[in-house]
Order: sequence, then structure tokens, then C-alpha cells
Amino acid sequence: MAIHITGDEVADQVLTDDPFALLVGMMLDQQYPMEHAFRGPAKVLERFGTLDPARIAAADPEEFAALCATPPAIHRFPGSMAARLQELARLVSEDHDGDASRLWTQASDGRDLLKRIMALPGFGKQKAQIFVALLAKQLDVRPEGWETAVGDYALEGHRSVADVVDEGSLQKVRDFKKQKKAAAKAGS
Repeated sequence: MAIHITGDEVADQVLTDDPFALLVGMMLDQQYPMEHAFRGPAKVLERFGTLDPARIAAADPEEFAALCATPPAIHRFPGSMAARLQELARLVSEDHDGDASRLWTQASDGRDLLKRIMALPGFGKQKAQIFVALLAKQLDVRPEGWETAVGDYALEGHRSVADVVDEGSLQKVRDFKKQKKAAAKAGS
């Protein structure tokens, strides 16, 4: 299955081909437009030459941060995200033999998968739920109980990046998020 989140064929191909890239894109999806966040792994690949977690983890932190900050930067906060990316790479390298897909292929069930993702830097419960939903909806990674683990993100609709498959669905997710924010603001 092919990922279509960024609106950029090359960036989407990187996400499709490399499980670590998809994980990194999700990590970067914070206080930054989602399609730009998910383009981050392609930028790192182009500039650094690889998305190998061991090589990223071993990179000089200052040089790696500068690479991530080069316009267009991988995130609106490139320095802190470069450090978080190196920590994520270190964990994937050390705990999963450099294979990010082991996070989901070796999970015993949906709850275990959610727990594994939540243990990563930059992944709180909601972001982890969205990532598990993205794996289920777009890559057909559906361990038993994944729907319960992700809650409403398992439902049909346009709630999150898990539901983005093209430009039209991206806009529907944006509209949904805008409505949720407006409702929350009206209720406070």
C-alpha cells in the first residue's frame, strides 16, 4: 500500500518504502502542518544520505541539527526536533535492531502496540493512538484489539492523519480539527 500524505510524490514514496521514515514523520507532526511534518524524512534522506537509525543516532548532534535546520527546515523547531529524531533513531537502533517495523510486527496485540509507540520520544497517548490508526487504516497492520486501543481514531471519517489519503481528505481532516477547536473554545 502506498502512503499519500504530503502531496509530494518523492516524500510519500519515502514514507511508503521506509517504516522508520513513517515513524519520524509522525513524530514531527506536532505544532507544524502535517503534510510538512511528513516531508521531513525525505529532507533528512536527501541531506544526510540515509535514514538508517544507527547512522542518524551516531551523527554529530550539532551537524545533524544544522542539517535539519537548513531551509526548508524539517520542522518549525528544527533544533529540538533534530535531537528528538536522534533519540528516536537510537531507540529504534538499540531496541529493535534498526527496524522500526518491529514495533508493530512484534506487538502481541493492539494494546501492546500502543504501549510500544507511547514509549518513544515525542509520542503521547493521542499521537500514539493516531499512529496505530494510521498503521491499521493505511498499511493494514491490525493486531487484535487495535480499534479499542485507538478509540475514535478507528472510526470511519476524517479525524487525523490516519485518514489522509489525498488532498481532499487532508482538507477534511483540517476542517474536522478546526470544528473540534471551535467547539472546545465555545465550551470553555
